[in-house]
Amino acid sequence: MAAFIFVFIILFSLLLALIVNRNAKKGDVADFLVGGRSFGVIILFFLAVGEIYSVATVIGLPGSIYAKGVNYGIWFMAFLLLIYPVGYFLAPKIWKAGKEYDAMTAPDLFKSHFKSRTLELVVALCYLMFLIPWAQMQFQGLIVALNALGYEIEPVIAVIIAGAIAFIYISISGVKAPAMIAVLKDILLFGAIVGVGWAAFHKMGGVEELFTAARDQGASIAYANQDEVVFSMSTIVFQSMAFYCLPFMITILFTSKSEGGIKRAKRFMPLYMLMFPFLIAAAYYAMVRIPNLTSPNHAFIATAIDVLPSWAVGFVAAGAALSGLILISVISLSVGGIFTRNIVSNVPLQSQKRLSQVVILVYLIISMILTVVLPSLMLNLMNTAYAGFGQMLPGLLSVVFFKRATATGVLSGLLVGIAAVFAMYFSEFNLYAINIGLIALALNALIVFVISALTQPRPVHGLSTSAA
Repeated sequence: MAAFIFVFIILFSLLLALIVNRNAKKGDVADFLVGGRSFGVIILFFLAVGEIYSVATVIGLPGSIYAKGVNYGIWFMAFLLLIYPVGYFLAPKIWKAGKEYDAMTAPDLFKSHFKSRTLELVVALCYLMFLIPWAQMQFQGLIVALNALGYEIEPVIAVIIAGAIAFIYISISGVKAPAMIAVLKDILLFGAIVGVGWAAFHKMGGVEELFTAARDQGASIAYANQDEVVFSMSTIVFQSMAFYCLPFMITILFTSKSEGGIKRAKRFMPLYMLMFPFLIAAAYYAMVRIPNLTSPNHAFIATAIDVLPSWAVGFVAAGAALSGLILISVISLSVGGIFTRNIVSNVPLQSQKRLSQVVILVYLIISMILTVVLPSLMLNLMNTAYAGFGQMLPGLLSVVFFKRATATGVLSGLLVGIAAVFAMYFSEFNLYAINIGLIALALNALIVFVISALTQPRPVHGLSTSAA
């Protein structure tokens, strides 16, 4: 029964994509990549929230609490709480710059503002490098969701299924399909999380009973030493700033119809944090009742299977799967847009959509192969990806705030920052346990400031005299 419900929901999502396609502008790359900048508050809200609360949240948060303790949950919730006020003030500025420069990708902002092909190319290549493992993380979560249906699906098969569905979403109508499906996903996902958490409370005899039993299993907020506190706090600060450097988040902002629409959507996004007590309940239940899971990532799904009837598990698995599929779709669109508009130059507008579709297919195939064949490479890239994306922040802030930064300064800071991330990661560098991304970002910003000051364009002598 669970498998039937799961398949039905996936097919229904494909039907939604076909319905959306009737209003798509065929051959229009702006419609394909950023929805023609036409999304209102409601659609923007669901699409943006879908990127925040993906399958990594549903699978990863309970799994991390199960494996590493409550401290991880505290970090994750604090990070989310901080990105909302940051986004309320920064996101509308990014949208405004995107509209001014007619940007459809994050590197478009750098290209149009700094008028530097070299900077555009470096930014685009860095984005593509760090985007590869991002899809892999979603694929791993989808494998867990599919296995919840009671079948031991081989990772290769699960990844192929997920990649094929994501490509169908995109090829039908670009970003509009994931946006519409995000509404269905959020209804399913929020209902699934609340349902699993509520059932876990009920089966344990109440909230107090579950939390007491979890505490007896070692679930308590306790940092082993000062280094853990420093690392946690520095990570929260860094990632809340780096979040709006993610290329697919920038692409989503560009889909908005207006600057005000982004602000209104941001006001209501914290409501989604109401799901966290139920996610924690699922993790605690697994700690108490299912203590010997082969993988911590199975904590939420294993709890769902244990506390819900089989038909309800189908809804849970479908919600989790759709959350991963939507994010893979939007990530793939970002990759296609960046390659077509920023890596390859002078592609005619009428050809950009078709080339983007080809690039997206190639990207999905490469991601699927690397997920299965080279998981260790993916792990290293994943561990450095957020730190790498965060190095775009000085350049992005220069576009929207600090107009005196130069292309040479931003390029120098970016290269130094990314080199520092890899050097510190592979050498296991430790400076008072501060997140290496934050250290690299400080060095990056310093380089941007110094080099920009040294490379300011000289004023033309005698201009004021001749004007007079």
